[in-house]
Amino acid sequence: MLNLLKNGFVNFLRSRHWGVHFRRLPMFEQLAQTPVDAGISKAMGERLRNAAHAAEPALLESLNTSRQGLDDAQVQQARAQAGWNTISQDKPMSRTEHLWLCFRTPFNLLLTVLAAVSWLTGDTKATVVIGSMVALATGLRFWQEGRANKAAAGLQAMVSNTAAVLRRSAQDEEGRELDAPPSRLSALQAMRELPVRELVPGDIIQLAAGDMVPADCRLLAAKDLFLAQSAMTGESMPVEKFAQLPDDAQHNPVELRNLVFMGTNVVSGAGLAVVLSTGNQSYLGALAGKVSAMDRSPTAFQMGVNKVSWVLIRFMLVMVPLVLLINGLTKGDWTEALLFALSVAVGLTPEMLPMIVTATLAKGAVFLSRKQVIVKHLDAIQNFGAMDVLCTDKTGTLTEDRISVERHLDAWGDVSQHVLDMAYLNSYYQTGLKSLLDVAVLAHAERAQLVDAYAKVDEVPFDFVRRRMSVVVSDSGGAGKIITKGAVEEILQVSGSVQAAGGVLALDTGLRQRIVATAEALNAQGLRVVAVATRDTESGQSNFGVADEAGMVLCGFLAFVDPPKESAAPAIQALARHGVQTKVLTGDNAAVTAKVCQQVGITEQHIVLGGDIEQMDDQRLAQVVEEGNIFAKLSPAHKERIVRMLKANGHVVGFMGDGINDAAALRTADIGISVDTAVDVAKEAADIILLDKSLMVLDQGVQEGRRTFANMLKYIKMTASSNFGNVFSVLIASAFIPFLPMLPMQLLVQNLVYDFSQSAIPFDHVDPELLTQPQRWNPADVGRFMLFFGPISSVFDITTFVVMWKVFGANTPERQALFQSGWFVVGLLTQSLIVHMIRTMRIPFIQSRAAWPVSVMTLVVVAIGIYLPMGALAPYFKLEPLPGLYFVFLVAVLLAYMGLTQVMKKWYIRRYGWQ
Repeated sequence: MLNLLKNGFVNFLRSRHWGVHFRRLPMFEQLAQTPVDAGISKAMGERLRNAAHAAEPALLESLNTSRQGLDDAQVQQARAQAGWNTISQDKPMSRTEHLWLCFRTPFNLLLTVLAAVSWLTGDTKATVVIGSMVALATGLRFWQEGRANKAAAGLQAMVSNTAAVLRRSAQDEEGRELDAPPSRLSALQAMRELPVRELVPGDIIQLAAGDMVPADCRLLAAKDLFLAQSAMTGESMPVEKFAQLPDDAQHNPVELRNLVFMGTNVVSGAGLAVVLSTGNQSYLGALAGKVSAMDRSPTAFQMGVNKVSWVLIRFMLVMVPLVLLINGLTKGDWTEALLFALSVAVGLTPEMLPMIVTATLAKGAVFLSRKQVIVKHLDAIQNFGAMDVLCTDKTGTLTEDRISVERHLDAWGDVSQHVLDMAYLNSYYQTGLKSLLDVAVLAHAERAQLVDAYAKVDEVPFDFVRRRMSVVVSDSGGAGKIITKGAVEEILQVSGSVQAAGGVLALDTGLRQRIVATAEALNAQGLRVVAVATRDTESGQSNFGVADEAGMVLCGFLAFVDPPKESAAPAIQALARHGVQTKVLTGDNAAVTAKVCQQVGITEQHIVLGGDIEQMDDQRLAQVVEEGNIFAKLSPAHKERIVRMLKANGHVVGFMGDGINDAAALRTADIGISVDTAVDVAKEAADIILLDKSLMVLDQGVQEGRRTFANMLKYIKMTASSNFGNVFSVLIASAFIPFLPMLPMQLLVQNLVYDFSQSAIPFDHVDPELLTQPQRWNPADVGRFMLFFGPISSVFDITTFVVMWKVFGANTPERQALFQSGWFVVGLLTQSLIVHMIRTMRIPFIQSRAAWPVSVMTLVVVAIGIYLPMGALAPYFKLEPLPGLYFVFLVAVLLAYMGLTQVMKKWYIRRYGWQ
């Protein structure tokens, strides 16, 4: 056991990272260097491009398949090579590993060593006290994080999905093996609904609206096929996919229009596709594998606690040997000096720090759970408070991830109800699956009376050659009208005139250019523009075709947008008020992103594109990430690199995203934030998962994180300064007094009672001014605070020594119990009362009052401190009752100590500030 502790402590000293695994962090450099393929290998990118450009017969032959699908033997052969169609997730941490991770903190390891030494030297009381503190801190953290991880795992449980797969039988009805031409086999082939995990390369699958694409595939046939790829690329609009071979050498496989990828979903239309790769060999699997392989770099919280811990440990490593040497040399009893030095080591160590940290973080986690937030890693609470830059994806985080009508305008750019009415009739009366744009038009306004006024006559369906569709309606009088909606350039091709306020104007070259400029201006605002045109039809005509889409009158435009969340703008404003910058990192285009950012209140915009980042070295990028606040057309590698560079610049960085393209950045950030609707890989990489759509919880989390930090810092400053003062007093007393100023057992009891009183700190109030700016761990400030306020207590300790020696005659070894009792009470009460002085930069008890648990615990400690030497337990602790005059002196010392501390505190704040 001791060897295990020794090895663990040695390993810790080497790594000096608290709360992270021992393995070193791969900095994802290879991914950062291949941004064009969004983090996939060059071999995979080449394989996908080859599959996209290959002729269908050659492609099917290479996959050992055909249009009729695979038979059972081929499936088994393919599965033996490719395995099951599942993506490896991070292996869940075992309970033993989790418990070790919760235990492995600097002070837990140090206290365990001290407990082991105490046990070896026969001091069982110290062993029990120290061991209890370690067990309590470790157990509380283990329990709280276990609950959070269990809740997160529940969110990530996936529903068993199926896919429509074309499989052919290898036998006829009588059980004989078949050797028949494809025409015979096609009669025996069957479309089956199979679990997604059973797919193999070479399978022929059918895609329909609402389907999740189950693997990386090449399209063999497609009709009106639109896919949502926002989780993969960040594009807010659905992407049109075709079965035709690409006519260019597109470098990025994701942009090849005849490839579809695992994790995207079909918005509309239908398709037939052949599976190219499954599971970990897919694009999604490759990127997920890279993210899972990443180990978390130490966060700002972990590094800050480590630095503060080592400041205090270094003080202990200097002071304890001095106590041992002085007492050993002056008293001559080295065994007793060793026990006393060991007690001093325990007293100097803020042994409640692990429990205080865990308790305050757990309290923050409980607070956020009431706000519908799951905290997977407790450290994320304090990182919330320290965060000064929030990087966020756009689609699905700042926006609703749905399309809506933003404007309905005439050709001159003025609002037009007529355009909306015509578009509504067009969308309402078209048959088949309605596109997202049609759904947005129908959801924009209720037009029941308008529909009742018209009857459908015919329609000309949409196709991707003309990129428009038409419906024909007639009113109650029998007058017919053809209404056409589609891409602006396609509508202009079939229009001969334009509707104006004074009638209809011929569409000449100048007018056409003006209309195109109006549409382009809308595009520049990040809006997707669709044109609407109409034409009266001849009486009695009932059949219409593409040829009838001619001589149209352009009515105007519909402009669509992915609307921002209602809570986005107030959340960004609230974060700004609390000193947190917001930077948008998205894969979408700059125009759309700029429009959304303007809507959420980011009006001063400095836009940086992924292509520009590609050309920058780290030195230049370090400057650009400070200047830019909107980063568009980014790959996952770009996002991760930006976050990493911001951290290198000294920022505490949060990242909020929900797609696979966000996972690497989520893992790299100090605090990764995702939502319950995010892809599994993103939720796995996140520290915090939002269950509520409102983003205001971000600002609430920031404030709770700062409360948590403030209370942790209170404990560290209070304990470090008072403990240092006590040890400084011990050094002075040991040099001049012929006996120990306090017995080891008394020192441990005093320390235990004081630490018990500090258990209420997590529930204390925090002054509002401490919540306005991000807060960081500052080891230098903690050390300075300890050296400044510690000796103040020593002034009154030395005063107590003189009074006990001169006034009460406690100046011989025979009367050392009285001396020790007097200092025991003064030391415990001054430590407890000074909490109220240091917990606030204001005037205590008047301008700032402690929470009732803190006040109650202070009174309890005062009562215990006076009872121990005066009550029945005094002989057990080798204390003795104090004379009545002592308590007059005690009140004077406490008042003088509090007054001097307040005066020095004001001077300290003016000189160094107050964190």
